[in-house]
Amino acid sequence: MALVNVVNMLVLDNPTNFSNPFQFEVTFECLQELDDDLEWKVIYVSSAEDASRDQVLEEILVGPVPVGINKFVLQADAPDAKLIPDLLEVTVVLVTCSFREKEFLRVGYYVNNEHEGFDPSQEDAVPPPKPYDLNKVQRQILADKPRVTRFPISWNKDDEQQQQQQQEQPQQQPSVTESTNTTT
Repeated sequence: MALVNVVNMLVLDNPTNFSNPFQFEVTFECLQELDDDLEWKVIYVSSAEDASRDQVLEEILVGPVPVGINKFVLQADAPDAKLIPDLLEVTVVLVTCSFREKEFLRVGYYVNNEHEGFDPSQEDAVPPPKPYDLNKVQRQILADKPRVTRFPISWNKDDEQQQQQQQEQPQQQPSVTESTNTTT
């Protein structure tokens, strides 16, 4: 059972200029006292084909976390546009949470960046020249359709130690004994 559950995540300042920071108001419930901090990350997926281009925009530790409902604003700088192969394609921003370096929550949002005066759906649309004028690029996060993924983890050190010991023990194969019953 998860000891931390996200109750709500609001995307603030949306839509906004591409260069403005990302802001997420995170509300979560902690069911039991934790003996370590929670690590929150904001990751911008710069290219769906190349994970090495992902940009970690923010990485913070939150703790100690009291039992009950908790709320904070997670803010991250805008990504470096020079590291994004095609700025005007749909992409993803991820908000993840980990406990003792084990990710247990990932919330993904689609992000649409549009250049002022450019509508790619029109047949005669001419893309703006690169590099784009970032003052004319608008970022919109599709906040009403997040993709939430939860991962089971061990929340206390005793469970972790037991799992580690079980993994370290060699798997013993049951022995098979053939018996021959002969009568003369």
